[in-house]
Amino acid sequence: MPTDETRDGEAFVTGEDVRAYADALESGTATESAPEPEPVDVDAGAEPAATDASATGGATEATPAPGAGDETVPYRGVRRTIGKQMERSKFTAPHVSHHDTAEVDALVEAREELKPQAEAEGVKLTYMPFVMKAIVAGLEAHPYLNSELREDDEEIVLKGEYNLGIAVATDAGLMVPVVEDVDEKGLFELAEEVRDLATRARERKLKPAEMKGSTFSVTNFGAIGGEYATPIINYPETAILGLGAIEERPVVRDGEVVPAPTLPLSLSIDHRVVDGAVAAEFSNTVMEHLEHPLLLLTQ
Repeated sequence: MPTDETRDGEAFVTGEDVRAYADALESGTATESAPEPEPVDVDAGAEPAATDASATGGATEATPAPGAGDETVPYRGVRRTIGKQMERSKFTAPHVSHHDTAEVDALVEAREELKPQAEAEGVKLTYMPFVMKAIVAGLEAHPYLNSELREDDEEIVLKGEYNLGIAVATDAGLMVPVVEDVDEKGLFELAEEVRDLATRARERKLKPAEMKGSTFSVTNFGAIGGEYATPIINYPETAILGLGAIEERPVVRDGEVVPAPTLPLSLSIDHRVVDGAVAAEFSNTVMEHLEHPLLLLTQ
């Protein structure tokens, strides 16, 4: 299992909940006084649909009673909003996922070299800022992944901003701060902003506006263990990148199998907007910047 350090030190959850939670919070379905119970299974049964036979004048099939060892959890509020958002995304945007693995020896070394300087400035440097800058490099080279398809207007909007949403798990439920203008910020500034936003999210001090406006999403499922997944796009965004855990895995170098730190990547795209070849090129650009972190200095 990866260590806490290789997990970036943050408890991130899936990025597909970004807009859903923000909308629920702003509309008042998520409150500080009554947080929504969180079921382990996001596919838990929906609210009973049976109607009163006497009211409808017809016979209806009764909802089966829970078994003796069963527990029921309400499917409403934030959880239901999240479910509907994911359903809308999955059934609207044809998803295609591209998987790859970056060999990140140089990234691990670069972070270790920069950590003392970061600590001297009061900053905890994780891998996330490096990944965020690499994503921006990929989006700049392949702008259709930083876009929105507006079907009614029959147009694709290529976004001019690079705002990344990162979901954070809190005791009260999901809160998803958005880091704006990632292209204009340095590694230490990004690290501090992510830390500040995540801390205020756990303290439930974020404003709804701080959880909106993302143009691309990141889901760090490696924070709780795992290599690959099929992330659900934050509709109406066009793509989402999933991060596995950074840990040593076997790689082949000069004809020999050796251990090396690797970072698994899982990219989901809206195939109406992005072709598979472009997705692969985007992943290659991201991996190039992660495997050669000096390139991040140009971002």
